[in-house]
Amino acid sequence: MTANPSLSRRRLLQTAAGGGAALAVLGAAGCRSAVSRAAGSTGEAGRPVRGGTINAGITTDLIPGNFFTNTTEGITVLIGLAFDTLIRYRADSITPTPWLATSWQLADDGRSLTLDLRDDVRFHSGRPFTAKDVEFSIRTYADPLWTAQLKSTAAAVTSFDTTDPYRIVLGFAHPLGNIFDLLDTVPIVDSETLGDLRNGSRFIGTGPFRVTGWTPNSRLSFERNPDYWVPERPYADAVEVTVIPDAKALLSALRSGQIDFAEGLSYLDTATVTSRSGFADLQLTGAEKQLYVGSNVRAKPLDDPRVRQAIAYALDRDRIVAEVLRGVGYPINLPWPRYSPAFDAARNSTYTRDLARAKELVAQVGTLPTIPFTYTSPQPLLDPTAAIIQADLAEVGIAVELQPIDNSQFAKQLIGAKFPGLWLAIHSWAQYTPSTLTVSAYPFNAHKNASQFTSERYIAAADAAWSIPDGDSPQARQAYAKVSDNLLDSLFLSEIAIALPQWARSTRLQGTGWTKRSEVLLTDAWLTGDRP
Repeated sequence: MTANPSLSRRRLLQTAAGGGAALAVLGAAGCRSAVSRAAGSTGEAGRPVRGGTINAGITTDLIPGNFFTNTTEGITVLIGLAFDTLIRYRADSITPTPWLATSWQLADDGRSLTLDLRDDVRFHSGRPFTAKDVEFSIRTYADPLWTAQLKSTAAAVTSFDTTDPYRIVLGFAHPLGNIFDLLDTVPIVDSETLGDLRNGSRFIGTGPFRVTGWTPNSRLSFERNPDYWVPERPYADAVEVTVIPDAKALLSALRSGQIDFAEGLSYLDTATVTSRSGFADLQLTGAEKQLYVGSNVRAKPLDDPRVRQAIAYALDRDRIVAEVLRGVGYPINLPWPRYSPAFDAARNSTYTRDLARAKELVAQVGTLPTIPFTYTSPQPLLDPTAAIIQADLAEVGIAVELQPIDNSQFAKQLIGAKFPGLWLAIHSWAQYTPSTLTVSAYPFNAHKNASQFTSERYIAAADAAWSIPDGDSPQARQAYAKVSDNLLDSLFLSEIAIALPQWARSTRLQGTGWTKRSEVLLTDAWLTGDRP
């Protein structure tokens, strides 16, 4: 892990300001290096083999209207295979590397960023990629119609100079400490076919694979993009992605050789299958996710902070890490991974399990009504966690009624702040610049969040952290501490654990990669002739 990611980023910016030579080497002459180093990968030794079809299985389908949200495996697979972004973060840090942008220069006052762009990129339709496509993509991402999580950052980009087709100057309303998070996240979309993307009839990007078909709740099909800008990539001729909602059926498909890659298995099933010869796991370092319990703070009895404190004290985080995550994670009170500049060990252990304290708080409030407890099901991570939490809360006198719903219903309640009581979910974005979480993510957004929590103090802390250009400076760390204190005091969310995402694959599939948003990358992937 990189201890000081923002310092590394600043050094890169200084290089760009001096002419961008090192960045240009990665982005052009060093394409192989850029592909392999800008994201996580399996890293096996061996000579890549051309041709063949990679078969993958996922548990949740694409929802076109949620394209910019990264809320389903179908979306992350689609973006990872068919779309590109301007920069790519290294998987275990916040160090930008060139992608469609080859170099950049941040203004001294932090109010503008100049990006030089590749001039050899085409959309799948054959149309050249230019600076106007960058402007269109960021403006589209900021459009509330798409409910993108970093839309506040996109909206803070207030001017676009596209005079040069292969250079763009972005102007900001104020310094944006997380601007590279946005550039790593926003997929470059085609202005001529955006309506088709929204209704699911066509998906035109610039990525290594072209979409050849989508059958809802069944299959996504891709073919190799012969005009991809990375020389001789991708290796595979095609990718077939099957939607298999039942995790046991997904496991069976992997074991039998019907698929080469599985996303959506439980930690237990992943450990079991990868203990056999011919299979391996992928632990997505740098794409950490967090398990948490959310509270609608306007619903009784959750409007009483003492009830939310009792929940935080009652949670058996160690048991969930051991039994559900199989040790692939660690307990937390705050969302930040250990390498984040916002991580603070003392604050992170504020609420250890204390049943006596939890019972005392419940007794102060009095008899509580049964609280609805919503989560997505079937889901191999959330189903067993919900059962453990129900038992934990019952021990201290808090009764909850489990309300499992499907993913599309859950997404609507999350985005619309419609949960009737408690909910259980997985969030992301804490692996980025810390300010991104509190001005962007649905559960945390200081201005509008899924808990309906409002606080001028929290808004001020979040906005202050967001406006500091150097995200690893002493000033930034002080700002993050204020954000963390607000989260611990209000407890509209109770964090449970860092969960390092895991995928399972056949060892005949090599070179698999991922982004910090858990988007699968198969640009460098190839198939050997061996089956398990």
